[in-house]
Amino acid sequence: MESGPAIFAGTAFVLFGAALLLWTAARLRLRVPVAHGVSPVASAVLSLLFGVAALGGGIWCLGYA
Repeated sequence: MESGPAIFAGTAFVLFGAALLLWTAARLRLRVPVAHGVSPVASAVLSLLFGVAALGGGIWCLGYA
């Protein structure tokens, strides 16, 4: 009964985390800012951290589904 929401949440987190990591990597490769108006290093690091956290959370959800 609880596996349906866990699969949905896990899939959403994995897709979001992967997309955020891919987008951040593309921005860094092109040497354009990840976010405007903030430190380039801070925005890249935070974006990478949140991408990895979302990806890890999604994998964790799918592992317990």
